[in-house]
Amino acid sequence: MHTHRLLVTGPSGAGSTTLGRALATLWAAAHADVDDYLWLPTVPPYTHKRPVGERLALMNALFVPRASWVLSGTLRGWGDSVIAQADGVVFLTIDPQVRMERLLRREVVRYGEHIESGGALETAHHDFMDWARGYEDTDVPARQSKDERWLAGLTCPVLRLDSARSLDELVSAVTDWFEGEAAAGRPS
Repeated sequence: MHTHRLLVTGPSGAGSTTLGRALATLWAAAHADVDDYLWLPTVPPYTHKRPVGERLALMNALFVPRASWVLSGTLRGWGDSVIAQADGVVFLTIDPQVRMERLLRREVVRYGEHIESGGALETAHHDFMDWARGYEDTDVPARQSKDERWLAGLTCPVLRLDSARSLDELVSAVTDWFEGEAAAGRPS
């Protein structure tokens, strides 16, 4: 029996949380989203970040010591000590237009009329969507190029997948890859 310690990451809207939850369920492993540690609980949510030291302390107290886990989200720039505990990283990509459509649907489901014109979260919604749209921006050092440099520097195996595929196909691709890595003696 193999343990599973996996980070599923990619740009916002690529489906890392959905895939992470599905893998954790399949493997009977703990699942968490990086946002659970990154953001302080606020109303409205996602307005104040925890200091890096507090994030890492929480993760190391509550999550990372487990034998098996799947973590969704990004640790680039602050979570190297957590990545050092991972057996692998799955990096999801998707067409930017599809990604933005997914994000808009998610925002509508989460916040409904509050993001509409005149709603209490209208400005926050527009700011978030502008930030998300900037992932692929080639006019400034975009998050996409930062992710590529970060991925190139990882010492653990990395699997890249297009998340336009069905969830079942993505889960199969990850489990096949992970079993292959285990057979090669990489993850324990």
